[in-house]
Amino acid sequence: MNRDRVIAIAMLMPSVILLAIFVYGFIAWTGYTSMTDSNALQQLSGLPSQFIGAKNYNDLFTGSLNARFRVDMTNTVFFTIMFIAVCLVIGLGLAILLDQKIKGESVFRTIFLFPMALSFVVTGVAWKWLFNPTSGINILPTVIGLPPAQARWFISEERWLPFLWQQVPTIIAMLALGVVIFFALRSWAKGRSQRAAFITALALLLLAWITFGGPNNLNGLQNPEEHGFNVALIAVVIAAGWQMSGYTMAMYLAGLRGVPEELREAGRVDGAGEFGIYRYIIFPLLQPITLSAIIILGHISLKIFDLVYTMGGGDNRYIDMPGINMFFTTFRSNNFGQGAAIAMIMLILVAVVIVPYLISQLRSETQL
Repeated sequence: MNRDRVIAIAMLMPSVILLAIFVYGFIAWTGYTSMTDSNALQQLSGLPSQFIGAKNYNDLFTGSLNARFRVDMTNTVFFTIMFIAVCLVIGLGLAILLDQKIKGESVFRTIFLFPMALSFVVTGVAWKWLFNPTSGINILPTVIGLPPAQARWFISEERWLPFLWQQVPTIIAMLALGVVIFFALRSWAKGRSQRAAFITALALLLLAWITFGGPNNLNGLQNPEEHGFNVALIAVVIAAGWQMSGYTMAMYLAGLRGVPEELREAGRVDGAGEFGIYRYIIFPLLQPITLSAIIILGHISLKIFDLVYTMGGGDNRYIDMPGINMFFTTFRSNNFGQGAAIAMIMLILVAVVIVPYLISQLRSETQL
């Protein structure tokens, strides 16, 4: 081992040790705590915590006293999907608009990026005022002599797309099989692979069995528990999308400026209109940027806390999120074991989004 490598290792070791202790060490400790009955009463009495395995996780998903967590998981799924969609659509639209070399582009770019400079707390306070049911946006119709609007925004109790929590495993299985079928058919169409055809047939059989003959209650929850899309989430999506659309715009604008003009001209020479150029040339080239934006926005949505807490105060179940539930469970109810379990579930959700992306990036760098 040469001298330069020894110096490099010596310089990196303090950071590696601190990272191992204060990041991965604490993650491991949180994981262990999530499998114990650790709570404030047990600690004050001086008794050691007892190892209870996956009981905390089982209680969260099937316990009759933990319906709030299941509401949080449902809200997270709907919020993540809508938040990402809003940011991608608005960000791409603004980027295409600015890419037309309009006058005052720098001014518009600054205006669109300005919300990102604010914290989610400031954003939450501002939009809470705007969405106040007795003022804000609701009183705008009075300017032209109409009665005020009656929208309840972030305190709405209306719910769409109802489903039973007992059906969640079946829904997840159906979605997973649908994805497998899509990619298998795509692979078979491109290469006429017998393996892809076999996977497609098997997935279709499993999907049919789950849909028509499989069990309907796979999670152990006895009493029917209805969930769905809480309309109050729309207010949170608008506030979060307003803040993060500018960031997505900046990513797409950088990608658009990186598309060679020669490719656009070649498309026009071949007879493609502007829509065709975007569909067949520009949008495919922007796919890596779209993937990166989805990863970043998904990471933000899965661990969102401050915006929702500012708008809902922590007690509004219609816009509640796992981060808020974890905070109240750990530091208000002093149930450290169950709070750690919620934290680990949040970590797993973020890892499901981040890890595949990191693996693909490492593979692409290795191939280069």
